[in-house]
Amino acid sequence: MTGHLFRLLNTTLALSEQFQSTLFASTSESDNDNTSKKDSGPLPLLSASSTALKAHVTKLSLLTINSPFTPSAVCTVLSALNDSVLPSLVTAALLITPDAYTKAFHTEILILAKNALKELYTLVQEVKSVAEKKDQTKKQGQEEEDLLPSEKNNITAATGRAWDSCDTLIELAGKGVVGFVVRRVEEWRDLVRDAIGELEEWDPDEEYEDFDDLLGESNQDTSDVAHERNKQGGFGDAGDEDDGDDAAALHAYKKSILRVLKPVAQIYPTIVTNRLKNGGLMASSSSSQIPHPSYIPKLESLMSNLQSIPDHIDEAAGALYESDIETSVQHIEKAKMCAAEAVELLARPWEVVEVDGERVDALTEDKYTAWSRTWLKVMEEVGRPIDHQLKKKETI
Repeated sequence: MTGHLFRLLNTTLALSEQFQSTLFASTSESDNDNTSKKDSGPLPLLSASSTALKAHVTKLSLLTINSPFTPSAVCTVLSALNDSVLPSLVTAALLITPDAYTKAFHTEILILAKNALKELYTLVQEVKSVAEKKDQTKKQGQEEEDLLPSEKNNITAATGRAWDSCDTLIELAGKGVVGFVVRRVEEWRDLVRDAIGELEEWDPDEEYEDFDDLLGESNQDTSDVAHERNKQGGFGDAGDEDDGDDAAALHAYKKSILRVLKPVAQIYPTIVTNRLKNGGLMASSSSSQIPHPSYIPKLESLMSNLQSIPDHIDEAAGALYESDIETSVQHIEKAKMCAAEAVELLARPWEVVEVDGERVDALTEDKYTAWSRTWLKVMEEVGRPIDHQLKKKETI
């Protein structure tokens, strides 16, 4: 029985490594994956196999920690893992293809499944160490001893991490693509709101106050600081006057970009409410929030634009904090374009109709359609100072 146990342990370790490599390869090749398998099978299978993995991890942990250590019981758990649970988990993950579930969802599933296998591998290594210790004790004719606290802690920690991986997979499989997209959009919304909050709190005058404090810190450094100040635009009365102009320009620009960014932030909850949660995105034949295949390209474009906005805002804010208005304007313009593309992309409902045997977007309109037109007009109005600043830079 001991020999059988070690063969099963080594098999589980080998399968965990092999399946991790398989999932990693699939992640790397996802851009070239043109398969179109899509049905209600992969997500329920993923949920079921993740649930089974969590249950078997629990059994394996308890059997290892508690005395007496029973090789036959451990073998039963390992056999189930090797024969059905792990193959089912990997099969489900691989069936969730990027063309049918979006690249982002596909990649997320593969990463999470790979992480679950990695945590299982760590746990099985701990079990193997305990098995080797128990086997050695038995060969020496000694009585079996309880595990050391450190050994129990290692097993418990590995078990907890494996549980977390399984729980995340189960939750993601249950919410499906729509739930995943909603979660991501809300995360990007929070990033935008945080960036706006930081900008609102930032005071351009503090930059010059800090500079004055620096002058007072050390007479030894005054000449060096003054030299640098002269390089940047003057020192003394003329420099003070320039500082006042610069601070005023930063205040004005800060006010302008906040007027732009606040309506940009509004698109996230509006899109979630009117186009993701209640906008007909979920295929009518599915109960697991799987969008119709014709919606996938639009979803990909939507996520790309919404994800880019907080990145551009961060870059714009960083440039502003360094008094680089030109660079900040460029990133604000990019954020505006991404926001406008996202809004226009979903101007009409998700509904599609058959035209000459092909599915095309319906020409119906709803309240979001009207809102999108109003939003674009508002953006045109609040964005004029930014546009003027950009054009002025281009003519210089």
